[in-house]
Amino acid sequence: MTVYSKVLKAFKKYPLLRGMASYSVIWPLSSFIQQTFEAKDLEAENRYDWWKCARYGLWGSCYVAPTLYTWLTVASIMWPGNSIRAGLIKTFVETITYTPFAMCSFYFGMSLLEMKTVDEAIAEVRAKFLPTYKVGASVWPAVAMINFCFIRPKNRIVFISFCSLIWTCFLAYMKHLDKENLARKSEQRSVKMYT
Repeated sequence: MTVYSKVLKAFKKYPLLRGMASYSVIWPLSSFIQQTFEAKDLEAENRYDWWKCARYGLWGSCYVAPTLYTWLTVASIMWPGNSIRAGLIKTFVETITYTPFAMCSFYFGMSLLEMKTVDEAIAEVRAKFLPTYKVGASVWPAVAMINFCFIRPKNRIVFISFCSLIWTCFLAYMKHLDKENLARKSEQRSVKMYT
């Protein structure tokens, strides 16, 4: 048996491994894409932060994939089936439980991986959670419905990982934003809405 066939057999037997493998590629790729758009005018040697890409790979494969796998497993046990009703329930519960948890832990955990203090990590969560959640709550329910209603359970993590490529580019963009500048823009929007 070749190494390739052993890997395929392991991926088939353990869907978490497939998710971890895909997230170990997709998350650093998203960081790479975000850095490409942000720094297109910089010289080639200064354009990319490879440690940042590595942090995204570590976070995606070792944290996001296992927590997502756990959520999808629990959701499938609690609300079995691929019916529209089951999909709506799973989507609703995901939007109000897993999604906020994932976003808060992303900002908090990535800040710690950047060697920021706990207070700085908490400040980043406070500044960036709500704007990110608003966008996520408008996009992810549709993706979740497709995932829960049309994708076979063994392929759900892989499907979500490919859908998350664009989402993770957005997260990388939001992570890159200066939290003080983001808070100031948010305040300005609020003032305009009420005046």
